[in-house]
Amino acid sequence: MIGRTSDEPHDRGACVETVRFASLIAAMITVGLMSGLFYGFSVSVMPALERSDDRIVIEVMQRVNVAILNGWFLLGYLGALVFTGLALGLHVVDGPDGALVPLIAAFVCYVLAMVVTGVVNIPLNNALEKAGPVDRIADPAAVRRAFESPWVRANVWRTLLCTASAGFLAWALLVQGA
Repeated sequence: MIGRTSDEPHDRGACVETVRFASLIAAMITVGLMSGLFYGFSVSVMPALERSDDRIVIEVMQRVNVAILNGWFLLGYLGALVFTGLALGLHVVDGPDGALVPLIAAFVCYVLAMVVTGVVNIPLNNALEKAGPVDRIADPAAVRRAFESPWVRANVWRTLLCTASAGFLAWALLVQGA
């Protein structure tokens, strides 16, 4: 064949190793972005809103819930799942090594963060949106009470799970010799 060399199996192995490493780096970056996003809400956004009027909390969170649905957010949110899964899959297919256990743990932690988001945060966001425009809400204190505490608790869990996922990815990178 044209272009075939005696080093082809070695080249394939180097290519697979490059893709494994690149997927691991991409996973680390995207999980880190999500961890940072959730951490930012935990240490700044929600504490600032805690000191605010009920209507302000509702209005700000309604706006945040609309603004966050954009391509950059989805790149991080879904990219973290895809890249971590890809890194894990490539380590399973290409032969397990010392990075397999931390990759499994990273993937599980991130999936659990997504479960918390889907089971707690998104339904709370949807309920907040269904409450309607803030100036038409009869009892903003009740709407806030139903939303704020459970959302904050769930966000702490998302933060911890994403941070653990990032830590496991860092461990996998160390094992890979990065």
